[in-house]
Amino acid sequence: MSEATHYIGNELELFGHAHHWKRYYRKHLSPFIQGNVLEVGAGIGETTAHLLNEKVENWLCLEPDASLAEKIEIKIKNKQLPTSCKLLVGTTLDLPTSKKYDTIIYIDVIEHIEKDKEEIERASALLNKGGKLIILVPAHQYLYSPFDKAIGHFRRYNKKRLQEVIPVGVRKNKIFYLDCLGLFASLMNKWFLKKDYPTLKQVKFWDRMIVPISKLLDPLIGFSTGKSLIGIWQKE
Repeated sequence: MSEATHYIGNELELFGHAHHWKRYYRKHLSPFIQGNVLEVGAGIGETTAHLLNEKVENWLCLEPDASLAEKIEIKIKNKQLPTSCKLLVGTTLDLPTSKKYDTIIYIDVIEHIEKDKEEIERASALLNKGGKLIILVPAHQYLYSPFDKAIGHFRRYNKKRLQEVIPVGVRKNKIFYLDCLGLFASLMNKWFLKKDYPTLKQVKFWDRMIVPISKLLDPLIGFSTGKSLIGIWQKE
């Protein structure tokens, strides 16, 4: 069994206001999310609510922090999340190896896990043949800032670093960056503002002004760089 975990960040509710951003990455991820879904590090259930779709049969929210998991439980009881959503307080170490999933999702999670490669190896063992592994992480180690440190990030990723954690037998479908303009906003924060935490006003400005421009620019530059990195793989 895994040990009890307390999440050191408090940004989850703050970024719950990032509706444009969540809709943006949902557009890219939804075609690959179906069947029996495992969301690792489900937080307070905000990502769950945005990524659920009609192709999902069951959705397991796996969250190691009991205080965060309680908020998911409340959302399920209040029908803010459908009955197809279930909750388990724990990590992939607590899941039976006999149980398999069609989709496993990590949204802004593996950067919090020191032994990220071991984590993804466990996840791949839980995938059905043909199942999808979806990972979204903060991009580019040179963007690592006081904010990353404050919320427990061990690292940020580029394509090579992310691909290194994927085990043999899990084939890459696509890997690409999102939010190219947000990258420059992050650089500004690192070099000049040097804020440990963004304000709600800053989050809303980024979400309402920067993300919509990135949505226009990202395809023009071939999704070649950005503040976030997405990878999608399929088990052979």
